[in-house]
Amino acid sequence: MTRGFIIPIGGGIDKVQDPQILRRFVRLCGGKQGRIVVIPTASTERSTGQSYEDLFLDLGVKRAVVLPFDSRADCAREDWLTMLEECDGAFLTGGNQLRLSTTLGGTRVAKILRERNVSGMHVAGTSAGAAFLSEHMIAYGDEGATPRHSMVALAPGLGLTNRIIVDQHFRQRDRLGRLLTALAYNPFALGLGLDEDTAAFIGPDETLEVVGSGGVTIVDPSDIEFSSMHKAEKAEPVSLIGVKLHILVRGGHYNLHSRLASPSALTSDKQ
Repeated sequence: MTRGFIIPIGGGIDKVQDPQILRRFVRLCGGKQGRIVVIPTASTERSTGQSYEDLFLDLGVKRAVVLPFDSRADCAREDWLTMLEECDGAFLTGGNQLRLSTTLGGTRVAKILRERNVSGMHVAGTSAGAAFLSEHMIAYGDEGATPRHSMVALAPGLGLTNRIIVDQHFRQRDRLGRLLTALAYNPFALGLGLDEDTAAFIGPDETLEVVGSGGVTIVDPSDIEFSSMHKAEKAEPVSLIGVKLHILVRGGHYNLHSRLASPSALTSDKQ
């Protein structure tokens, strides 16, 4: 079996002028034959799911349907679970990522999403939906560029991958410090800081491609030489030495296995 794409999006998607991220997702899901479910659990706005359903239908998919899992009881509805089993792609909207983890965590919905992704279904999430996709999720945290002790709180996510920790609205909300803090707790995963209207399309070969109008900040903590996290007091700044950082824009690639980055062909040609 070939795993489906995992697609964290930094929020603020361009839905009108140049919806390149959504168009790319639709193509992956089969284009005119594609069947997409929208899961708006993170949002308290009743119109969120419907607006994405309308967008996907306007982009030409065969079927788009909202599955409003608002409670854990909803996660046992057989009719909705059947739609989830039969779709080509699932799209998780923005809102509050703790609504996703507390509502979907440990349910059949979460299990089906993981199993279907392993067998080829593509899963995308924007903003809170992006944070939820990985095994370790940033639940909340403070703004600022300098990492500080207790700056961020982590919670279990959906678990499609354990290779990354995602932060969204990255440049717009000055979130480098909290991503560095999350990685300092356990320098195993890579940090992905996603700007708004920017996505990382992570393929089954564990290579990601940047799509969208902003940048993706990739933080590689694997070669950290020193960290003062274990000695810092609450809210105290933390020293990190040896962190590797990349900024990739549209068309750039990064291999999660080799941890090697490459620029887009367009960017390379201009140098």
